[in-house]
Amino acid sequence: MKNQELDMRLGIIGLPQSGKTTIFNALTRGNQPVGEGIGRMEIRNAVVDVPDERVDRLTEMFHPRKTIYAKVTYSDIAGLGSASDKGEISGQLLNQLAQMDGYIQVVRCFEDPSVAHVRESIDPQRDIRLMDEELMLNDQIMVERKREKLAEEHKKGGGRDKAIIEREIALFEKLNQCLAEEKPLRDLEINEEEERILSGFGFLSRKPMMILLNLGDTQNAPDIRYEHQRSSIASLKGKLEMDIVQLPEEDARMFMQEYGITELGLSRIISNSYDLLGLQSFFTVGEDEVRAWTVRRGASAPEAAGEIHTDMLKGFIRAEVVGYQDLIDVGGMAEARAKAKLRLEGKTYIVQDGDILNIRFNN
Repeated sequence: MKNQELDMRLGIIGLPQSGKTTIFNALTRGNQPVGEGIGRMEIRNAVVDVPDERVDRLTEMFHPRKTIYAKVTYSDIAGLGSASDKGEISGQLLNQLAQMDGYIQVVRCFEDPSVAHVRESIDPQRDIRLMDEELMLNDQIMVERKREKLAEEHKKGGGRDKAIIEREIALFEKLNQCLAEEKPLRDLEINEEEERILSGFGFLSRKPMMILLNLGDTQNAPDIRYEHQRSSIASLKGKLEMDIVQLPEEDARMFMQEYGITELGLSRIISNSYDLLGLQSFFTVGEDEVRAWTVRRGASAPEAAGEIHTDMLKGFIRAEVVGYQDLIDVGGMAEARAKAKLRLEGKTYIVQDGDILNIRFNN
């Protein structure tokens, strides 16, 4: 049975009229109508290739019949921001948010009198705080409910081991304290056992967050502070980049030349979002196919093999490994073998970003 490829999803969120669909179109080369955010509950999804010059170079080296890049799914999620005054996020929206592996929070920096800001002024730092507060408020409600259930379970007894319940009570008290200090849960240090306990909860403020400043065509990025774990800040001239990617290729090239644009920012944002999720790529190469595979950082060789095929995980013996740069330096697989750059690694080997793997396994 072939293994299901690792499917990573990033939700594009933000206050109404911040330009979420514009950013979605720019990242996915889409053509969805913009300006429909208020009142829209539809979730739009698109799968995007992760740009990788290493894949391009390997394709030039091996001339395969097929080249496959790593992929990330983006989801354009409307409906947030309007709930800030009401409290809990509910229903379909909460379910969609919980399914995401991370978020891109679109923050409006551009001025446009024809597009009213929901807070009547442009203030990126305030808007980031409002969105974070909404996510944390929802987590706070979930934490309170769980604490109440655990207290009742501990009091009644007769069920689970009391020591287990007490460890969970301590964990949820730690979560409660973090939120009380107005910090997202991703700032909290969590050990493996706690991670296992929390894995089914889908806390929103635990997920990685990219703050994406949506700039006007001639605007420079403002100085923004966002000092949290598993977070990053980036900027994009959203409307300009959307307009460019929606043009025919030749027109887009001429437009970029006219405005002195050497490369689009969307490739950088896509690569950064892949990094944000704690992912890396390894490669398989040959005449038939050059392919980038996605694994989490810290994955072992058998886990990487399992991304290719479950049979490879079950029957894993060894992995032939050569680093991308070593392969490029020597010029090919035969040269890598001759110069001892190709090595055999066992089950404990931790795959590095850019490794080229050939899996040996028992059928």
